[in-house]
Amino acid sequence: MTTSTRKRVLVAGGAGFLGSHLCDRLLSEGHRVLAIDDLSTGRRENLEHLRLHARFAFREHDVTRPLPAGLDVDGIFNLACPASPPHYQREPVQTTLTCVLGAHHLLELARQCGARLLQTSTSEVYGDPAVHPQVEDYRGNVSPTGPRACYDEGKRCAETLCFAYLRQHQTPVRVVRIFNTYGPRMQPDDGRVVSNFIVQALRGEDLTVYGNGEQTRSFCYVDDLIEGLRRMMDADAEGPVNLGNPQEHTVAELAERVLALTGSRSRIVRRPLPADDPKRRKPDIGQARRLLGWQPSVSLEDGLRETIAWFRERLGLPPERSIFLPAVAVAVAAEAATATATATEGPCESR
Repeated sequence: MTTSTRKRVLVAGGAGFLGSHLCDRLLSEGHRVLAIDDLSTGRRENLEHLRLHARFAFREHDVTRPLPAGLDVDGIFNLACPASPPHYQREPVQTTLTCVLGAHHLLELARQCGARLLQTSTSEVYGDPAVHPQVEDYRGNVSPTGPRACYDEGKRCAETLCFAYLRQHQTPVRVVRIFNTYGPRMQPDDGRVVSNFIVQALRGEDLTVYGNGEQTRSFCYVDDLIEGLRRMMDADAEGPVNLGNPQEHTVAELAERVLALTGSRSRIVRRPLPADDPKRRKPDIGQARRLLGWQPSVSLEDGLRETIAWFRERLGLPPERSIFLPAVAVAVAAEAATATATATEGPCESR
């Protein structure tokens, strides 16, 4: 699915944080894109700038149900699942089914079409790791019965399905394990640490740090992550491959950085650590470097500045000058604005 050959691409979870950025990227490369999303956590507004794009279409659909008939695609990106703890724990049965049934339906479509499927798995498959940093052959330390199991085990089972389809049907699959990612289009209420801190700081509320704040995370800016997804889809290896930023930061350090960059006078308050919350997270990205020639390039400070600017606008606060020009989104929106409204052919329909 190289940029030199235009393809028909299905993005499941396309109205979400990562999915909408991926749609922008694929359209900028000249591909036809069909995004599907049940809008349980994704938002139409993430795709509003693509509404009139001649090579883009959107369908509201729950991947736990059979896919619409007549789809004919060359590539599939599966990003369909709530990814923040408050969202995936809100309906744990649906989360598990989205991971497993959703992957099954999309893999079956890939098998029927002869398409390649990229499965976005997660660092949560490592659980609360006893190995640090986390390498792809580490099998994890996961509770199958805890409050996070619907997501952790659901994603592990989805990986199993991908490799089962590869072995039994020779369906071409690619699997990536995504570590903490942040950037514009995150939801203010998604419960992730970056969005939590930024929204609390901008509103002048206390910043909530769980535990002593010494637990660590590694934060990858969304543009870097999307680049990794694109390279993995075109790679000659099935994976799994870790995608994330190997620079490790404590949660307390992140809180201090957000306060400094927002100029907020908010206080930091401590709350009990949630059950099964991992103490350390840091990807080993050796495979991504070797196989994909990929590593993150956006610093945490630069990424936070851009994310803070986006949240300022979303919350209706006075803007500060952004340090980045979102070139891909601007270019795609400009193309959509000049697209003819008479184009009726869906980008991934059977001809």
